[in-house]
This record gives sequence, structure tokens and C-alpha cells, in this order.
Amino acid sequence: MQTQARDLIAQKDKNGGDRIAGVLATGPNGNMQIRAGLTIGADGRHSILREKSGLKVKELGAPFDVLWLSLPFKSGDPVDLVGRIQGGAFFVMICRGDYWQCAFGIPKGGFDTIRAEGITAFRAKLRAVAGFAADRMDIITGFDQVKLLTVAVNRLEQWARHGLLMIGDAAHAMSPAGGVGINLAIQDAVATANILGPVLLKSVPKLSDLKKVQKRRAFPTRIIQTFQLFVQNVMLAPTLRAKQTPKVPFVVRLLNAWPWARQWPARLLGIGPRPEHVRLQKR
Repeated sequence: MQTQARDLIAQKDKNGGDRIAGVLATGPNGNMQIRAGLTIGADGRHSILREKSGLKVKELGAPFDVLWLSLPFKSGDPVDLVGRIQGGAFFVMICRGDYWQCAFGIPKGGFDTIRAEGITAFRAKLRAVAGFAADRMDIITGFDQVKLLTVAVNRLEQWARHGLLMIGDAAHAMSPAGGVGINLAIQDAVATANILGPVLLKSVPKLSDLKKVQKRRAFPTRIIQTFQLFVQNVMLAPTLRAKQTPKVPFVVRLLNAWPWARQWPARLLGIGPRPEHVRLQKR
């Protein structure tokens, strides 16, 4: 597609109020206008459309950032999710078949300091926490192999205005804790299709129609964000401040002792407190 929205088109409606009537975009052939009765902003946590919309954002805070990097997968490695906490660091490894996708937690805004210390010092930090993968750090030869995720947890107070609806991370940026951002985004999209599909078959949705999406999806968003804030503020942030490896949290010890209880956090993260199912529309 190679086309990026860069601004919203606003115009007066028949009652003299402002409504969104599409987007200004840039594509392979230059600038263009794309007009629409309904514009859906689904352009992520750094949403341009959210920035241009004037909708207010409620910041919930994030005390750390994450560095993403890849390490080779070797024969004999486990295939389950691996999480390690050592000293003032935490390291998560996600098996992607032939490589590991790795997340290294750092204090908020700490990437400049890490780069100033140099790649050798950074590899030493990784070795100290990477466990069985410690011998693979020489593959990281420069910071161009490391991607910074500036963690943000926030949500819009209102997800919609006339002619515009925000969903996914554009409406509610999620912490990487639990890796559920994509889950919420897909569920938002399904709920949007279910709620607005019948309306779109007849006419352009009203603002009251758009607000039904937020009414449906705001509750599970708040529940998951509350869980993420607990994990990041009570479990992860103190780890980054500590010089010694902390004790295993009570909740983790409980889940380790009672395997049957693991289904509940798994269900919360994997399915969510309000699952969505596609409803076929009748024409």
C-alpha cells in the first residue's frame, strides 16, 4: 500500500459542528486526500491520527523501557517462554522457531547510558542474566541490532468524535507485560465490525454508534492495564532498582506450587475478560 496518513480532514456538518471527513495522506505518487464517512485510527501507540484528533490521553505511567534483540536458537534449547531475573535486570526469551526474540528490561530512559558504556559492557549485562544463552552474546556486534521499545501505558478518555473512531494501541497503549497488546487490538477490531457492520450497511455511523465500541471494550482494557500496572510497578520496576536478585514473588511461588491455577492468568492474558467473536452480518 505504501501510503501513510499524516493528518485528519475536518469539516462542518449540517448542524455546524466539526466532524472528521477522511485523512490527508502521502503515498508513492505524493500527497492525497482520502475522504470517508468513517475514519478508523488503528495506527498504533505512536498514532498520528490520535495526535491530530484532539482527543485527550490519560497517562498511566511506565517505569521502564525494553530493548529487543534476536539470538540464535540451538538444538536442545527449550521451546517454552523463558524469563530470568538476575540482580537489577530481567530478560525474557520467546521462541520463534529458528531464533529467540529477546526482551531486556532497562530503567526508563536508560538506553543512552547503555550506549555510552559501549557494546562490550552491554554484552556483559546480557551474559549475566541470559542463563543458557549467555554464550551467544558475541553475535550482538552493535546497537543497530538492538531496538528500543519506549514503554507507555495510556488510554484515551474518549475513543471517538464525529466521523472518527480510535481502536487498538491508538486508543490504549499497552505495556509489554504479558504480551497482550495485539490480543486487545484484534478484539477491538472484531467488536468494531460487530457493532458498526449493521450500521454501515444502512448509513454513516453516528457518534452514539461509535461510542458503543468504547462502551464494549473499555472494561477489558482497564482490567488488563490494571494487571499490567501491578506487574510492572510491583514486580518489574523494583527488580531494576535492586542490586541483588529479589526473592521470588508470592504469586509466582503460588503458581509454581499449584499448576492447576496457571490457567487463570493464562486465560486472562490469552482470551481476556471479555472475548469477542465475529458475528456474520445479514444483508
